[in-house]
Amino acid sequence: MSYSSDIRAYPAIALKSPLKKVQADPNAGFCERIMKKEVPLFKIHWDQRDIERVNAVIRRGMHWANGPEIMEFEKRIADYVGIEYAHAVNSGTSALHALLVAHGVGQGDEVIVPSFTFIATANAPLFVGAKPVFAEIEEETYGLDPNDVERKITPFTRAIMPIHYGGSPCRINELINVARKHGLILIEDAAESLGASAGSKRIGGFGDSAAFSFCAPKVTTTGEGGMVLTKSRDVFEKVKLTCNHGRAETTDYYSPVDSMQHITLGYNYRMSTMTAALGLAQMDKLDDAIRLRRDNARYLTARLAPIDQVVPPAAPEDCFQVHQMYTIRVKEGSDARDRLKQHLVDNGIGARIYYEPAHLSRFHRRTYGYRGGELPVTERISGEVLTLPMYPDIRRDEMDYVAQQISGFFS
Repeated sequence: MSYSSDIRAYPAIALKSPLKKVQADPNAGFCERIMKKEVPLFKIHWDQRDIERVNAVIRRGMHWANGPEIMEFEKRIADYVGIEYAHAVNSGTSALHALLVAHGVGQGDEVIVPSFTFIATANAPLFVGAKPVFAEIEEETYGLDPNDVERKITPFTRAIMPIHYGGSPCRINELINVARKHGLILIEDAAESLGASAGSKRIGGFGDSAAFSFCAPKVTTTGEGGMVLTKSRDVFEKVKLTCNHGRAETTDYYSPVDSMQHITLGYNYRMSTMTAALGLAQMDKLDDAIRLRRDNARYLTARLAPIDQVVPPAAPEDCFQVHQMYTIRVKEGSDARDRLKQHLVDNGIGARIYYEPAHLSRFHRRTYGYRGGELPVTERISGEVLTLPMYPDIRRDEMDYVAQQISGFFS
């Protein structure tokens, strides 16, 4: 049996091997590997209720699609955020696309978006023939800078689509004022921010409409999934058509006697019943998951505070942050950040860069000719950020280990 095998498969060997023999072994680094912790970037917060909810749908043997749990999940999210209309979809990206269609954004229009975001925010306008116009972010929340947004408005601007980075509200009230001043639609890409709030209002309830995501790392997750929220009955009805092949539903989609009236172009963006059932079980734990995330973030921030080379995350005083991600900034810039990331990965710690600027992706460079330098603040901040492990069940000794590795790297 060779010591080059994964040590986790042979815990007894690891415990019984004498230190001197390990040091003399030609497989250098064996002892070091024994001492390493494995701290993933995220773990899903789940319990028996998740299993029971999904099993109940399966055992029912019917309505695996279009079951009552979907409407229940929609109502649960709408009530939580404080918005009248909600429609469940299969992803946050689908939610953005459906909302742009429903709001009538199309060919020749411009949509102002951040470049510091997941690529779906930047690409969604292209799905409807509109053009994404990238605006700068500001340094406190990493959200759209309202001043630069106003500078980017043209006669072709139709909508503003901000994100709330990592569960931290952007300057949403200022962006709402800009949108109202210029008669623009505001769609919140709230994919990362269920449960966050600015003042007394929850994120997702500020704009004309909002999109949420329930993919794996989110505070509430169904593996994949999303939700459209809107204040408009008209937008809500158009979203339902868009997500259901343009079919006007009068009865159950799967009814053998109902004729299918497809009245417009649409897509299959429906959520399955089992996904919605899992979402309901996750919602039962949402407040607890947020509390744990915030407690853990406070602890990790305190551990990182003595390290001069990093800046832990912080939200404005009037904002409630849910820490869907925990992102630090490395003061020394991208080279030090990249070396720190590799050091953490080499030591068993999940670390990832969220996000590289969307306007500098290969596709957007090729399509619009971006070369770098167009968004200096975005490009500088994206070169400094590094996202560390953060989830409800992370242990304090694991956060201690993360902090020790960062401190050791800089010392």
